[in-house]
Order: sequence, then structure tokens, then C-alpha cells
Amino acid sequence: MKRFQFIVCKAIQREAYFCAAQSKSIIDIVFMEQGLHDEPDKLRSSVQQALEHTHDIKGRAYDATLLGYGLCSNGVVGLSAKIPVVITRGHDCITLLLGSKEKYKEYFDNHRGVYWYSPGWIEQGNMPGKQRYQRTLRNYQQKYGQDNAKYLMEIEQSWIKQYNWATYVDWELVDSYKYKKFTKKCAEFLGWKYDELKGDSSLMQRLVDGLWNEQEFLVVEPGDKIAEDLTNEGIIKAQ
Repeated sequence: MKRFQFIVCKAIQREAYFCAAQSKSIIDIVFMEQGLHDEPDKLRSSVQQALEHTHDIKGRAYDATLLGYGLCSNGVVGLSAKIPVVITRGHDCITLLLGSKEKYKEYFDNHRGVYWYSPGWIEQGNMPGKQRYQRTLRNYQQKYGQDNAKYLMEIEQSWIKQYNWATYVDWELVDSYKYKKFTKKCAEFLGWKYDELKGDSSLMQRLVDGLWNEQEFLVVEPGDKIAEDLTNEGIIKAQ
């Protein structure tokens, strides 16, 4: 029986537990703070620190460390370990939620400007919408005053113009009503279109089960590091 360490962003912790519970492998899950993808250097240092652990708390060796990340703004570039590291070929963790990088690309190509929502992201993240707007506005008003807050909010909201879709990914692990309702309200407030997709657990399940084909996963051997694949065919590579 294989023993793996699984380093995962808290935004997909429910999905990670679901797949780990069904795996024949022994999975020790280590959760990372949500939002590290916004600070790639911090993501890299935090995950690298976790990668230094090659044995569990009882001293039993891991066969490999699994990463529940994608390229994530190049935050995984440069990561390495003394044991094999396995990571999904994807731009971010949404690939794991959708089940394949092909499904991710197909949807992204046909829905330019998509912002992804899921139960974990809604619970752990600071998702775009009315609540985030009001929270940020109050914070600016308290720190900088009314006039400056108005100006800062104009800058803060300028990035919204780059997006057109609020898309909810559903694994149906929980009652989705309140999460879909929240996402719809966010889309309405932001002037985006709403959509939803049925998630697919099969990719993450293969990751934790140790079924790593080259098309879907990158296995980084000891001594090698994760690098961006500039051809964009495999998204990431080992070097």
C-alpha cells in the first residue's frame, strides 16, 4: 500500500477529503492557506517548506508528495523534494475540479473572462461581489477617509471589466443551493453572466490513487525542479 503526502489549498479541502477517503492509498493531507496564488513567492516558500517532510509523524516514509495545485501564477515553479513530487498538468486547481485540462481549456476558450466559484472558494476566499465590495469600502473609509476611499474603490473595481462570467463548479458534495444563490448574486452585482458546471472528481482521484499518466500528471524526480512549459502543451515540466 502506497503512502502519500497531499499538499492542498484549503479552497479545495472538501474535494481532497472526498477523494482521499476513497483511495486505497494512505493519504496524509496538508492544507495550505487559501489565496497564496495571489503571492506566488509566498506560495512557493510555503509549499517548499511542506515538501521538506518526507516521513509522517511516526517516521514512516512517503512514497511521493502530491500537489493539489496547478501552475498557479508560476507559484510552483522551482519546487523540488528529496522524494518524487506529483502535480497535475493544469494552470490552477480548477483543472482538478473540472476533471481535465482539456475541459478547462475548452470552457475558457468559449467563455472569455471567467471567474470560478465553488463551495470551498466561497467559504475560504474573498470572492468578487457585493459583500467583498462593501467590506473593502469600509476598510478604505476607515483608513483613508471618504474621498480617498471612493478613488481607491474605482481602482479596485477596474479589474472587473476584464471578466464576463461567474461560473460555479459543483461536485454535489453539499447542498449547493446557497452557494449557487451567492454566485448568482455576485454575478448580478458585478454585471457578469452566470453559469454552472458539473465537476468531475476523476482527475483528483487518479492523483491520490497513484494512477499517473504522463498526459495528465508531471512526476518530478528527486534532484529535478518544476518549471513552466513555454510550449504550453504540457503546461509544466521537470528540469
